[in-house]
Amino acid sequence: MEKAIQVDIFIPCFIDQLFPETGINMVKVLEKLGCTVHYNKNQTCCGQPSCNSGFQDEARAIAKKFCKDFGHSEHYIVAPSGSCVGYIANQYDHLLKNAAEYNTFKKIKPRLFEFADFLVTVLQTTSVNAVFPAKATYHDGCGSLRECHIKSQPRQLLEQVKGLSLTEMKECETCCGFGGTFAVKYETISIGMAQTKVESALAVDAEYIISSDLSCLMHLDAYIKKQNIPLKTMHIADILASGL
Repeated sequence: MEKAIQVDIFIPCFIDQLFPETGINMVKVLEKLGCTVHYNKNQTCCGQPSCNSGFQDEARAIAKKFCKDFGHSEHYIVAPSGSCVGYIANQYDHLLKNAAEYNTFKKIKPRLFEFADFLVTVLQTTSVNAVFPAKATYHDGCGSLRECHIKSQPRQLLEQVKGLSLTEMKECETCCGFGGTFAVKYETISIGMAQTKVESALAVDAEYIISSDLSCLMHLDAYIKKQNIPLKTMHIADILASGL
């Protein structure tokens, strides 16, 4: 019998606190595909909010803790967030360069994957027999696209979902305007960027905006609800778990 692929899941803080069903659905898909999933209850935030706000020492301490939490095994590390994965892969190299944990990070980095990328690149699958009858478009989160270089993988998966009609919107690669504290510091600009994204989705008659980053979707959903727009947002893990 083929040995099961061992996976440690990393659940970002906003998913843990606000969208736990997305983490559960990610596990459901991974297990359906034959993975053995592990969850370390000691895990916390990746540290991105602290780093982006200029608190480098605090971010470094969190990076060291991440290495402690995930450096104990040789399992793959999978997260339902291109933003968090992109931050860890790119910023920890700088934060931990002169720290004792740097060697641990170098061993972690090749094993760290965003969820959709892991399914296509490591598990080499594009279909999980999901069913979701709807019209949708895909939003490329900045972390996924620009830091992880993920573009085709989520689309390959979504194209195999039964009943799902996926149409590209013009502004698929444009930032949604969230950017963590950017949305707080530059509220007017942030709202305008969300408006551009939503209008682009409506232009292709989408019923859903799908993404690999719930931080983006959370921001867009707030704008959609504020404007009473007939459009919904959904994480790719929730789509892939539909009908299973």
